[in-house]
Amino acid sequence: MAINLSKGQKIDLTKTNPGLSKIKVGLGWDTNKYDGGKDFDLDVSVFLTNANGKVDKETNFIFFNNKQNENGSVVHAGDNRTGEGDGDDEVVDIDLKNIPADVEKVAFTITIYEAEQRSQNFGQVSRSYVRIVNEETNVELIRFDLGEDFSIETGVVVGELYRNAGEWKFSAIGSGYKDGLAGLTRDYGLQ
Repeated sequence: MAINLSKGQKIDLTKTNPGLSKIKVGLGWDTNKYDGGKDFDLDVSVFLTNANGKVDKETNFIFFNNKQNENGSVVHAGDNRTGEGDGDDEVVDIDLKNIPADVEKVAFTITIYEAEQRSQNFGQVSRSYVRIVNEETNVELIRFDLGEDFSIETGVVVGELYRNAGEWKFSAIGSGYKDGLAGLTRDYGLQ
């Protein structure tokens, strides 16, 4: 049975699941009834950071145009442009044991593509979540529902995997960004 996290909560992932190596990180959302005349396209991006929370090289920024890091331990399964239907909208496959040693955090974010031009924000998005599934058993281990805390934000840091004493933990963050992907890439050291 999955453990449901609250905003700010941290949990052991590999210590409580010995032998866990390959996981799927599924992210999903729905858009509220919206009459702006333009489609919603939400995108998942993943930032692989050093101990200082910064991305050292562009190959550690994973998104629809760079679907994996150098050794293939973090792989974005592809862009979903509509978010329609049930289940995960976008998925990231992770091989925990092969994440390069210089990567201390794996941060998962969702942004709205062309949010400013389309006058869209996370106040128009609902039922956002992240879940972590054991790839070998297909058992859901962790789930974090973001709730309805957002209004004018165009990007959200959903959560982070991070190393701690040789184990991987997960932190449920749920922090909004007003300036979407531009703000995220700046804060993670890519600009």
